[in-house]
Amino acid sequence: MNAYNLLAGIDLRQDAYLGALLIASLLFLLGLRGLSHSETARRGMKLAAAGMFIAVVGTLLDKRIVSYEWIIGGLIVGTVIGVPMGQWIPMTKMPERIALSHAFGGLAVALVGVAEYTNHYMHLGHFDTGALSLEVVLGAMTFTGSLMAFGKLMGVLPGRPQTFPGQNAVNLTFLGGALAILLFLTARPEQQMFFYILLSVGLLLGILGVVRIGGADMPVVICLLNSYAGLAAAATGFALYNPVLIVCGALDGGSGLILALIMSRAMNRSFKNVVFGAFGARLLVDPVATGAGGTVHEGTSEDAAELLKLAGSVIVVPGYGMAVAQAQHAVRDLADLLENAGTSVRYAIHPVAGRMPGHMNVLLAEANVSYDQLFELEAINDEFQRTDVSIVVGANDVVNPAAKNTPGSPIFGMPILNVDQSKAVIVLKRSMRPGFAGVENELFVQPNAMMVFGDAKKTLAEMAAALKKEG
Repeated sequence: MNAYNLLAGIDLRQDAYLGALLIASLLFLLGLRGLSHSETARRGMKLAAAGMFIAVVGTLLDKRIVSYEWIIGGLIVGTVIGVPMGQWIPMTKMPERIALSHAFGGLAVALVGVAEYTNHYMHLGHFDTGALSLEVVLGAMTFTGSLMAFGKLMGVLPGRPQTFPGQNAVNLTFLGGALAILLFLTARPEQQMFFYILLSVGLLLGILGVVRIGGADMPVVICLLNSYAGLAAAATGFALYNPVLIVCGALDGGSGLILALIMSRAMNRSFKNVVFGAFGARLLVDPVATGAGGTVHEGTSEDAAELLKLAGSVIVVPGYGMAVAQAQHAVRDLADLLENAGTSVRYAIHPVAGRMPGHMNVLLAEANVSYDQLFELEAINDEFQRTDVSIVVGANDVVNPAAKNTPGSPIFGMPILNVDQSKAVIVLKRSMRPGFAGVENELFVQPNAMMVFGDAKKTLAEMAAALKKEG
């Protein structure tokens, strides 16, 4: 009889739910740890994916769920949308896809908060109301902010910062207002009108916060939006008493903020300057002011191939232009030819090259470039002076010597790759147009630099063809 009573007191469904969330949380931690090194990144992704699967299945065991119709419908719709997105969207569009995913995540969090408050606001305690309010405002900011980032990355919205007089004061006023409303709702949970005002302010803050940030700072924006989404998820976890949301959200929010700070430091700019500075709002193309000026040495694909034929060591420096031209496979094909001829080939990766953290690493990995050929700025910068030829594929600001030589330049002090110290430099670009910082590039007029204009993918293919012909 005692054994029967003991078994009757065990809620197997709820225990399985809690156990699944614990396992999922541990897998998320192990997955994040795996992502800290390129050698273990694939394993980290698999562990995190397994954790998410267990978390979803485990959540379905929650005894508070009384009906599965809407959940099954949501799973079907999500699968129908998500699988094609994962399969068909090219790696070159990964920043846009991530921004869109952040938008969906923010919207989901905000809608959960709205539903929870609307259904239970008369019975909510102060802590629950505060958590829901924080969840909704952060989710709303993530939704509209991510849509703005998506629009800028896609070119639907202007890439340069959009500013107006007193913009910082307006943003801070709305932010202060959101905080005041949140505190008021925490004290007075029944005030429905203020909850929906808070939702509206959150949507507006997302727009105002990202519209003033330019394309040059997009890696930081992606990290910041990731942090917002994580914090919103953590707040959802407190509101719904879901441990895995708290753990996962805290990891996401904390890591996103840390990565944003790292990205800011990589540009030698304060985090405050990135968020409020509207970097790149004014196009600076005066050669005198930027330290540019001089003669551009233009060459052909055949000229570039001749240089490479004589090179014993080559460093490839990829940039956003490589992503636009979808030239990562052409880069690898050219590198394979050089390596077969006995040339040493390495890749120099600047931390803010591209439109998201690790953008260049992702593209090169997709082209099956070996991890051990990829070197970060600190590890390879001293090697340029011993390198025969550097090939710059669509990079601009991250190789601009003005960051070292021109105190008046907006990018002065930003750590750059020392491409200018190579014996010869081949620069692949469509035109002489400045990068997102709006600064003329002093590298382009150096005596050791050859400009090869045109689509990078086509140019690289022509260089490879010339090498084969000469070989």
